[in-house]
Amino acid sequence: DVRLLESGGGSVQAGGSLRLSCTAPRVSDGLYCMGWFRQAPGKEREGVGHIDSAGTPTYAESVKGRFTLSQNDAKNTLYLQMNSLKSEDTAMYFCAADLRYDGFCPASITNMAYPSWGQGTQVTVSS
Repeated sequence: DVRLLESGGGSVQAGGSLRLSCTAPRVSDGLYCMGWFRQAPGKEREGVGHIDSAGTPTYAESVKGRFTLSQNDAKNTLYLQMNSLKSEDTAMYFCAADLRYDGFCPASITNMAYPSWGQGTQVTVSS
């Protein structure tokens, strides 16, 4: 279990942009598998996007073409660039991570099998 620090949430008008950051402690070895999720009031938590062991991103259909994942060189920070925001993107956004030493990322936005979760950062999009 690792402590995750999220930042970058806020309020924006529809069509605007925000960038979220999630930082995990630096490690000398191991690999962070990381992803972003969101939960709107009255709805279940859903996956937004994740990075696999090769650094390849996967996105939920609802955000494809609008959201972009990226990492820093140390691979301990995951960014979520959100463009063309819509009112339906309003939610609490959570970062999740799994520190692995076997080079594999079994956790994904589909199975949500991340052992470590951030506290969340609110994103509000007004129309």
